[in-house]
Amino acid sequence: MSAINPLLVCVVIFAVVAVLTWAVTARRGSSAWLDRLWSILPIVYAWVFAGAAGLGDARLNLLAVLATAWGVRLTFNYARKGGFRRGAEDYRWGTVRQKLTPAQWVVFHALFISVYQQALLLLLILPAWTAYEHRTPLGVLDWILAAIFMLLLVGEGTADGQQWRFQQRKHAAATAGKPLTEGFISTGLFRYSRHPNLFCEILMWWVFYAIGAAAVGPLLSWTIIGTVLLTAQSFGSTVMAESLSGAKYPAYAAYRARTSRLVPWPPRA
Repeated sequence: MSAINPLLVCVVIFAVVAVLTWAVTARRGSSAWLDRLWSILPIVYAWVFAGAAGLGDARLNLLAVLATAWGVRLTFNYARKGGFRRGAEDYRWGTVRQKLTPAQWVVFHALFISVYQQALLLLLILPAWTAYEHRTPLGVLDWILAAIFMLLLVGEGTADGQQWRFQQRKHAAATAGKPLTEGFISTGLFRYSRHPNLFCEILMWWVFYAIGAAAVGPLLSWTIIGTVLLTAQSFGSTVMAESLSGAKYPAYAAYRARTSRLVPWPPRA
């Protein structure tokens, strides 16, 4: 495999998956397959780069292990929320679909969901391309960054677990005819950040980029583009999510006023 260009292999995988997800979504009308592959494709891409070096480069192996840990945790969280059930789909896609005409949805689905979103997953892993092109041994900084990555992974898992348990209590209370006074979580890590899981997610990919870029010394490389795009998209997704929550729950405005948007911080009075 060392004679094969790993970037070319990943681009081919991206192209095939983009076409297939477009075809499946166009036929069934659901965008669920993008969400189902979101946590899996980065693992595949990362191990393609590590495999192209014969699994003999410590930095590439470390990046692949970190990507795998990220993907396994996210896949578990997505599965327990029912994401792999037949017909399941992220509610935000349905909201977007309602706001667009059928023709606009076709274009949005083809360009943004099938192409851009899939490309973003590949761009996030491209720090591994930097590491592949510049084989250097791991240093103390790399291990510190890896430890930070795992700490953020635990933080994201904790936030997702708190949110999952809250939703379970919310569903049980509604079934029993005694709905909770608040329809959104504002305790635990969510007392200090409205999106603590997203905060950890963004920082993890910045750390991932830093480990790859450290292979050449200066922490600035063109492969930063995927991390920048994910950060910008994450901010945009919070706008939509909070708009929906604000419209559904009157108390959300007060929660938003006292709680930091992303960076964990003591609540404002």
